[in-house]
Amino acid sequence: MKLIVQIPCLNEEATIGDTIRDIPRQIDGIDTVEVLVIDDGSTDRTIQKALEAGADHVIRFPRNRGLGHAFRAGFDACLRLGADIIVNTDGDNQYYGGDIPALVAPVVQADADLVIGDRQTGTIDHFGPLKRCLQRIGSRIISRLANLDLPDVASGFRAFSREGALQLSTFTDFDHTAEHAIQAGQRRLTVCSVPIRTNPKARESRLFGSIGEFVLRSALISLRSYTRYHALQVFACFGAITFMLGFLLGLRFLYFFFCTDQGDLHVQSLILAAILLLAGFQMFLTGIVADLIATNRYLQEDVLTRIRRFEAGHGSKSSPEEDSSESGR
Repeated sequence: MKLIVQIPCLNEEATIGDTIRDIPRQIDGIDTVEVLVIDDGSTDRTIQKALEAGADHVIRFPRNRGLGHAFRAGFDACLRLGADIIVNTDGDNQYYGGDIPALVAPVVQADADLVIGDRQTGTIDHFGPLKRCLQRIGSRIISRLANLDLPDVASGFRAFSREGALQLSTFTDFDHTAEHAIQAGQRRLTVCSVPIRTNPKARESRLFGSIGEFVLRSALISLRSYTRYHALQVFACFGAITFMLGFLLGLRFLYFFFCTDQGDLHVQSLILAAILLLAGFQMFLTGIVADLIATNRYLQEDVLTRIRRFEAGHGSKSSPEEDSSESGR
């Protein structure tokens, strides 16, 4: 069984060496452990430090393309290299590499397709009260959307089985954690969490400028991911709310028109009611169309999974060096 640890990174020359050296190369149930570094347009010596620390494979982007692109490229390369298990970790050495055996254990035992490391954020010193609260609320909301119980959705320390990696897709160029959790839940993959440890904070996150930005972008990604699978429910919900507001405004106008002599003073309510009623009905129709489109999306996802499985099966005979965007050790 082959395990590949992929590390997307950007200008991590100060920490990438420690991150790689902390990865255990002997794990029970695993025959081979390799390290793949995805350099997302670094301008420092990240690649040199990674190779010096023992990285087995390197993918290098000539310019920064975003975490989502780096993650997707890493997944594709790992599958072509014949990985049976893929572990994702961060280049800033945030996660304790010694916990990789515990992280992959459920996959090795064929008990899970995706394992998410639970940082136990309530015990992390540099997490303030606001960040802990938002993390807890966000995890509960996304768990509900995914029909799963995930205590730490935002954790990027994850292990994927080969089948899980084949079925999950990355559409965002931002953080993939919420997107993959919802996909895994909706596609009925087996997901679990295991407690992990973290290293002392080395630097501030470069993924987002503020907590507000992260919350907003993650919320939009989560809504979009959920809507892919439940378009009719989402549009019908918004349509029903809009339609009901229009209906109530219409009743208000009828009351003033028939029960008082002030009907002429409330024509604006009638106009707004008509607009809301039409908008609510239109949202419902849009949900029906989106639900029909979802049927085609299911077929396309199935085709994509089959293509990726075919490419991964053939790609395992070659190396990433054959890709013009990659360079190996």
